Amino acid sequence: MSISVLLVDDQPLLSLGFRLMLESQPDITVVGEAGDGAQAVRMTRALRPDVVLMDVRMPVLDGIEATRTIVAAGSPARILVLTTFDLDEYVYAALRAGASGFLLKDALPADLISAIHAVAGGHAVVAPAVTRRLLDAFLPHLPVPRAADDRLERLTEREREVLALVGRGRSNSEIAGDLHLSEATVKAHVGRLLGKLQLRDRVQIVVYAHEHRLH
Repeated sequence: MSISVLLVDDQPLLSLGFRLMLESQPDITVVGEAGDGAQAVRMTRALRPDVVLMDVRMPVLDGIEATRTIVAAGSPARILVLTTFDLDEYVYAALRAGASGFLLKDALPADLISAIHAVAGGHAVVAPAVTRRLLDAFLPHLPVPRAADDRLERLTEREREVLALVGRGRSNSEIAGDLHLSEATVKAHVGRLLGKLQLRDRVQIVVYAHEHRLH
């Protein structure tokens, strides 16, 4: 089945370049282009794309607020945030807002296409090591740890161990080695964490662990 994509960027030339690149793929369809965050929110509601490729710095409404609004509305669309080469505070804010990952604007075409496929399939596109480096950069600037969360009481001891390791940026294979489990068992634990903590994907687990100082 074709993956529908909404492009959100206030630079028409960049948007055109992304469109030409993506429409060269037989299983990706660009369903629209938005020039600011407010338009992105409206078009996401109207067009119901599978994936929103979201720029950050835009007029009217920035990509962070647009992401937060789309996610809060319960949209099934998965959001990939585009950022500059340096990892700035906007990226962390985007992940907290509910984005499924981020890409650099100078990403290779193959990486962008792969990321869109991954996100459309329900996966996060930020590698664990990259996620850890990103969060480490901003951990000293985060507010005080959040208050106790009742959802944590639903977790088993093993699930808490897996949560902590995911928060440290460990991959499933690394967690399997650390805890002497199979990768399939670790994957099952991660799935249960998503359900019990009401999170969207692995990136959100990492953010949650850092915000509650569980890593």
